[in-house]
Amino acid sequence: MSSADTTETKDTKKKRTRKPRTTKSKTKKSEEINPPAETTTTEITTPSEQEVAPALVEEIVPETEEKVETEDVVPQVDLPKFEKSLADKITQKFGSKAEVAYIKQNRIRINVKKEDIKDIALYIRDELNFDHAESVSGVDYPDAKKIEVVYHLGSYTDPELSKQILALATSAPREEDPNPGRDSTRLPSLREIFYSVEFHERECFEMLGVYFDGHPDNRRLLLPEDWADIPPLRKDFAIKGR
Repeated sequence: MSSADTTETKDTKKKRTRKPRTTKSKTKKSEEINPPAETTTTEITTPSEQEVAPALVEEIVPETEEKVETEDVVPQVDLPKFEKSLADKITQKFGSKAEVAYIKQNRIRINVKKEDIKDIALYIRDELNFDHAESVSGVDYPDAKKIEVVYHLGSYTDPELSKQILALATSAPREEDPNPGRDSTRLPSLREIFYSVEFHERECFEMLGVYFDGHPDNRRLLLPEDWADIPPLRKDFAIKGR
């Protein structure tokens, strides 16, 4: 091998060995200038939960409020027009003295005080053409200390009212120790307005102890004359021996 070849080989080796060294030094310098990616990720911060929470609340609250409002909406029910017109005539005439309890198909109920029942019953007969009482019923309410009496009124003469029943209700105070005819459990009689109540009111008198002022014949109808117990349709009545 000549000296020229030897020199060329050494120069070639030097060149080959220098290239990786220069590459490593460049890499180290680049690392010093540009830190690794891991250090940059630690510096990047995301919004905390406390910062995000208010935005979420603002989006959720209106939705829940809308749901509550839709659930509270009560669907309106259309009342029968004819029955409502009858009830409106009574309330327009007597105002707060007549309370409409319900309006249904062929059924109306009006609650009144005992002091106003005769005037309202007279109006119902003369102006609305309900000409008779089909029945009279009574209900005992011990807790409320009252006895309710309901007149179910109908019409024989007006074809439009042939299926209508108007319930006219009032109440009398209830005595704990009843003495029918001699205590405060009394109501005005409608006998002079609706003749058909004569026997119905007599039945309420003996079975519930309600005395009807103005009734021409407040005698017992079903019970014996010597009945000495409390009226049998009151809630505190108990059959003896059972």
